[in-house]
Amino acid sequence: MALAVSGGIAAALERWTGLLYDEFRAVHHWDLPFRQTVYRVYLLPNWLEIDIAFTPEPEFGPRGPTWETVFGEAATPQVASSTDVDNLAGLCWHHVLHAAACIDRAKPWQAEWLIGQARHHTLAMACRRLGLPTAYARGTHLLPLDVTRPVEETLVAGLSHVELRRALAATADAVIRELEVSDPALAVRLRPMFERLTSY
Repeated sequence: MALAVSGGIAAALERWTGLLYDEFRAVHHWDLPFRQTVYRVYLLPNWLEIDIAFTPEPEFGPRGPTWETVFGEAATPQVASSTDVDNLAGLCWHHVLHAAACIDRAKPWQAEWLIGQARHHTLAMACRRLGLPTAYARGTHLLPLDVTRPVEETLVAGLSHVELRRALAATADAVIRELEVSDPALAVRLRPMFERLTSY
């Protein structure tokens, strides 16, 4: 559920949180900020999750294709910039670069996280290209096998230096493979840089 809030949203957050705890026995809650919106996520007994978006009135509007305005006026939909190819590609090369540094600096857990994030962003680029949802891997299961099967090689099987280097090289390959379709010019520029980064 998404609510348009006039004025500051702090009072609305407090009021709705009191309601969820007092009347629905909420167990816990946490916030996911996005632009000026706060998504407050509540956990109720029996693992029922309630998500409520609190958005300043001028920004209230569709965030996806399933949006339905029940009452009031909605603003013009805005597309999140985090899903455009430049941002996703940038996150990919950033994470590959920093994963390599973490491996060299004996930070295996951080390297594993960065490799995983690069994989997720690569799959998001493929989802975007094919018109599928990009957030939270919601469209990934709809990708064709010829896209997802090679990406399986990026999964990290352990934290040894050798295994992390193997997974990193596979991740760099997966990024380039997707960019060859999504942004061929960038793929050409990044390929030799990735090869130097992952060749040792």
